[in-house]
Amino acid sequence: MTAVIVFLGVVLLIALSWKLYQVVKAPEDGPLRAVTLCLACVGTSFPLGLRAGARAFDSLTGPGGAKLLQNVLLLAAAYWLMCFYLFSASDRQGGRVRARWEALPLVATIATISLAVLTTPASVRAHLYETADMRVNQVAIFYLVAGLYLVYSMASALCWTWRYARMSTRPLAIGLWLAAAGMAGMVAACSVRAVLVVTRWRGSPVPHGLFQLVNLLLLLAVPLFVIGVSYPGVVTRIAALRIRRRHRRLYRRLYPLWTVLHKAYPEDTLHRVPVNRWRHLPSLGGVHRRYYRRVIECRDGLVRISPYLADLGAHDGSESSPAALAEHLRTALQTHAAGGSASSIAVPIAMPHSDDLEADVRQLVALADALRSAKPESR
Repeated sequence: MTAVIVFLGVVLLIALSWKLYQVVKAPEDGPLRAVTLCLACVGTSFPLGLRAGARAFDSLTGPGGAKLLQNVLLLAAAYWLMCFYLFSASDRQGGRVRARWEALPLVATIATISLAVLTTPASVRAHLYETADMRVNQVAIFYLVAGLYLVYSMASALCWTWRYARMSTRPLAIGLWLAAAGMAGMVAACSVRAVLVVTRWRGSPVPHGLFQLVNLLLLLAVPLFVIGVSYPGVVTRIAALRIRRRHRRLYRRLYPLWTVLHKAYPEDTLHRVPVNRWRHLPSLGGVHRRYYRRVIECRDGLVRISPYLADLGAHDGSESSPAALAEHLRTALQTHAAGGSASSIAVPIAMPHSDDLEADVRQLVALADALRSAKPESR
């Protein structure tokens, strides 16, 4: 059980950190803010559900304070989860109006359970769900009202999640199905708990194994939901890191070609307005900018040197081998450096067979590799 709790805490921390980073990058995104607030409420309530955390908080507020705050945070998390779908399915104004209406049951539920805790005798306030005396009306009302709101809010979110999952494609669909499975588990667990509250309120005994089964269902459902919410973003980020690594590798492979062309035509270097390096570091966008700049500068340099290559009969770059073209390019660059004359017409050099950037980069990389093999360059 301890390992499960630690795993849940780690998952919550990672998911919340990721969402906070996304909110900083896109603070105007309403659905994203709602998901972040949902995870923040769940993450904040997590320490209060631990025995040590509850004791520490109760020592400051009195018996039952940790239990009340934990449930308020969980209710708020369920509310923000509903708001995520309200903001996603409606326009900004319509989503806000519906969110305000949905806030009324939340406020009523929080007021009810708060009143129930305040009017409960201090001797029975801090008891856990399994050991609480449900024959005390305030205790039964506390657990029943909170549980029913969770069932309502989570069931509503589950319906939205199911609908979106059926319409979505991977990886979003996988994340939605995982989140739906987690919510289904939470709805089932909260429903069973509500039934058990009524049963115990009437004085009927409940097997202890049933409590353990419900707790296990919650321990599995909550991390499954958090993983589902985080899965699309994690998969997208992994794909972005792979592209970044590939661009960085190609950027380095283009170095020999860029070096000789930059030496011949330094004025063709693309300049940009300086940016704050630390601000853009988390997005890792600098690698992509440098990569595309180098590709453009290499292609511009080949266009500038192509009249010299035309005089050497090397104008058909799509047919010439990279090694032969590299030798012609060196000769053309030497002629240019010596101030020799050249044709007045630019001709295609190392052109791709298809009209896309990836094919163009493959031609440039092949030429750069040939230059590296012919004469290694130092960086």
